[in-house]
Amino acid sequence: MNNFGGLRIPEFVGSFRQLKYLNLSNAGLGGLIPTQLGNLSSLQYLDLYNGFDLSIDNALWISHLSSLRYLNMTGVEFGAGAHWLQALNMLPSIVEVRLHDCDINTIPLSLPHVNFTSLSVLDLSSNYINSTMPGWLFNISSLEHLDLSDNDIRGIIPPAIKNLASLEFLGLCKMQHMGLSGINISKKLHELDEVFMGCIKNSLDTLYMYNTQLSGYLPDWLGDFKMLKSLYLDSNSISGPIPASIGRLSVLQDLVLSYNMLHGTIPARFGRLAKLVSLDLRSNFLEGVISEEYFADLTELNYLDLSDNQLILNLTSDWIPTFQLQQLAIGSCKLGPQFPAWLRTQENISYLDLSSNGISSTLPDWFWKSFSQHISYLDISSNGIAGSVPDLTSLINIYMLNLSSNYFEGPLPNFNSSIMMLVDLSNNSFSGVIHLGKSTPNLQYLSLSTNNLSGKIPLSLCQPDFRVLDLSKNHLLGELPDCWNNSSFTLVKDFSSNNLSRSIPPSICQLPYLESLHLSNNNLSGELPLSLRSCVTLVTLDLGQNAFIGTIPTWIGESLLFLSILRLRSNKLVGNIPPNLSRLSALQILDLANNNLSGTIPSSFGNFTAMKVLRKTNETISNYPDYIENLQVTMKGSDNEYAIFLSLVIAMDLSDNNLSGKIPEELASLLGLVSLNLSGNHLIGEITEKISALQQLQSLDLSRNSLYGGIPSSVIALTFLSHLNLSYNNLSGRVPSGNQFQTFTDSSIYVDNPGLCGFPLAQKCKDDETNQGPNAVGGDEQNDNAMDEEGSEIEWLYMSMGLGFAVGLWAVFGPLLFNRKWREAYFRLIDQVYDMVYVALAVTFNRFKEHNAAA
Repeated sequence: MNNFGGLRIPEFVGSFRQLKYLNLSNAGLGGLIPTQLGNLSSLQYLDLYNGFDLSIDNALWISHLSSLRYLNMTGVEFGAGAHWLQALNMLPSIVEVRLHDCDINTIPLSLPHVNFTSLSVLDLSSNYINSTMPGWLFNISSLEHLDLSDNDIRGIIPPAIKNLASLEFLGLCKMQHMGLSGINISKKLHELDEVFMGCIKNSLDTLYMYNTQLSGYLPDWLGDFKMLKSLYLDSNSISGPIPASIGRLSVLQDLVLSYNMLHGTIPARFGRLAKLVSLDLRSNFLEGVISEEYFADLTELNYLDLSDNQLILNLTSDWIPTFQLQQLAIGSCKLGPQFPAWLRTQENISYLDLSSNGISSTLPDWFWKSFSQHISYLDISSNGIAGSVPDLTSLINIYMLNLSSNYFEGPLPNFNSSIMMLVDLSNNSFSGVIHLGKSTPNLQYLSLSTNNLSGKIPLSLCQPDFRVLDLSKNHLLGELPDCWNNSSFTLVKDFSSNNLSRSIPPSICQLPYLESLHLSNNNLSGELPLSLRSCVTLVTLDLGQNAFIGTIPTWIGESLLFLSILRLRSNKLVGNIPPNLSRLSALQILDLANNNLSGTIPSSFGNFTAMKVLRKTNETISNYPDYIENLQVTMKGSDNEYAIFLSLVIAMDLSDNNLSGKIPEELASLLGLVSLNLSGNHLIGEITEKISALQQLQSLDLSRNSLYGGIPSSVIALTFLSHLNLSYNNLSGRVPSGNQFQTFTDSSIYVDNPGLCGFPLAQKCKDDETNQGPNAVGGDEQNDNAMDEEGSEIEWLYMSMGLGFAVGLWAVFGPLLFNRKWREAYFRLIDQVYDMVYVALAVTFNRFKEHNAAA
């Protein structure tokens, strides 16, 4: 715990032959560890925990430390040929080895002889070990603590693990923030009974197996771990109910089953876990009613997270819990409509999430006072809570305040802005002007969106080092402040849907990390300023629905190379579309609609790299974890606001301009396009057959142009298409049918194309009286050919029938006519058959008469 500025460990330390204890942890030492340390044969304790830049290229000198019992080299960078395991295996007295985060990438799967007779603790977590689990580990019978978390280890857990009769801690997890694959067990949990059998059930007290690709269900034998204190199985794919056998874990303190697919109810036996301190069941599919009896014996409970389930908390207002919580998260559980009065008894809560609880009352007077001393995280968003918010400067420790999506009204509350990092007051009815007080140095996220705030944007908002500033959907007016020089780490600014005027201030792009700029739906004017060229990190640029004039500058395609969203719709822009916009390889939404742009659609627009790729996963566009990028996208004939699924939208909208020429065939290479709108222009030519390549297309609008020719039959391959408009063109021929086109029964999507015919239009195609309906395919010529072919087939059918009748007749009667013997035999046979039938009928008739007479 000193700082020697990266100096190397001096070699003379290796001359202290009697040294037994050496601790150089976090001392700011760097460089290679000197091999002279191997001379310390009396050393028992060596701590080189590295907070700086220590490294080791050959660890064989460690094998000379014959008395070593404790070794901590966490953070030391091991070279590829360090031979660390061979060195450690030669230490007869070693008890504890910690090699966390040492860049170790290989581990031998076998050892000729395992000498670890005393090893109790082995920590190899957070390395890059890429192999299956080595079998020699399970020959170390003295092992009590084994941590292999955060590696690239794959495969099953060997059944030999049951030999570790002393094992108390087993870590096989993956940290969520790490970019590693973790321990990929890829096994059903209930099939691991052979692994966790025998003595290990009597010794294990901590089991970390979160994020290890486990599936299956929770087996009953989990209740047999008599000494288990901590069980972490979160972030897997475990399904099924929670077994009641977990209630047998009498010493269990931490139970974490969050982020799985568990369903059913929570067993009432959970109330028997009297030692339980932490219970985390977040993000499952649990349901049912939780009553007070579930918590009757949980006197030690400190952390409770039941959020993102379908649970109903049936707790009376006069209930007095037996525990004192520090963290309570029950978001999305049914709790309301009244605010829970029992929360007043929880005097030590620092983390409180009551979001989406169905609370529709006002907050009680005691609420803010009860939590003023300890609360650091408060989320009561997405309820129906009404009333005003008092002065919050008494919340001296709070860093996150989320009151969004309620019915709060009145002026914005004062708060202790020197502490807060995140404030979300959006989607309420706050009114008045914006005020933040004198100092807001730690305010990183502020959202006041969708309120009734008025007045100008105060200059005080320029001073904090905001990551996100969202003032959208209010009644703010005046100019944008030109004072953003000091907000060096700003990522998002959203001033859209206000009444702001004049031009964009030059300082807006003196923000070196700005990723998202929303200025749409204001009264901003002038040309797009050259200063925007400096916003080289921009991912989203939304300037739509303003009064900008001039041309689209070519520097957008030269400087803003990270743009994913470019929205300039509904302005007064003129001139040609710059072809070099196609250099924006990350662009997935291009919206230039409703301007006065002219010229042709650049053929280079077929080169948009991001539009050629099918988006299968939903990725956040912003790098700030609490901010979800949102954008209004015109698609399928209506305006829709996308947020969570915005990254899946790939769209091009050039509608309502003065564009001319043909539709470039190159657009058919944009295989990921979901929406294409070229309507309201002066485009000519035919619709290319290649349009069938746009397999992801859901919305296609080519209406109000001068397109001619037939609708290509290949369009029926667009099986995702749900919105189509080809009206007001000069198209002709039969409307294709099949696949999705079966569902397009609204004739208005083809209106004012006089040459079109067939279903669903009233105009029939030539000679098509018997072939109308949704199954009609092809044009008039196809129909005429079909009719001709059908007539020819009928003629041949009649001719073949006549010929067959004649052949069959002569085949029977020809021999009888010319051969006397055959003729006599034939008639003799006829006579015999006649006699037999006559006799049979006569006998049957007589029997019938006798039967009636007897009756």
